[in-house]
Amino acid sequence: MKFDHLIQKAADAPLTTDELEEFNALNTGFDAALSIRYTHISASGTRAQIHVTDTHLQPMGLVHGGVFTAIAESVGSVAGCCAAGGPVVGVNNNTDFIRSVGAGVIEAEATPIHLGRSTQVWEVHLNHRGNIVARTTLRTLVLDRELGDSG
Repeated sequence: MKFDHLIQKAADAPLTTDELEEFNALNTGFDAALSIRYTHISASGTRAQIHVTDTHLQPMGLVHGGVFTAIAESVGSVAGCCAAGGPVVGVNNNTDFIRSVGAGVIEAEATPIHLGRSTQVWEVHLNHRGNIVARTTLRTLVLDRELGDSG
């Protein structure tokens, strides 16, 4: 995995500004499509943000609920990988939508609730202008590093 060296570093200490830039540059998948930028990555929690654009909006001009869910899944999963020292996958994502957003910056922060050997539970708060706009509970499964899956 192209992030392995950074995930291993973040397992021991938060990534530096240069390491965060490297992580964001390597992040060319779905996170990049959503324009997620990580601002803090460590085993004890992860933060990221997006600048809302028209691509994040549903037809009524508000951020699509799937965007909130996807941000939470991404931020929680990155934190989970750091805490586990290897890959994790989301197995349950429960997101409550609290306030709507039409423009600006959404900030997400994942903090651990439970860090077990095989499963983790993360709480992710998504904020806009200092107000919580969504809250997610994300459960992840820690994958076997040798097999790249849980079995």
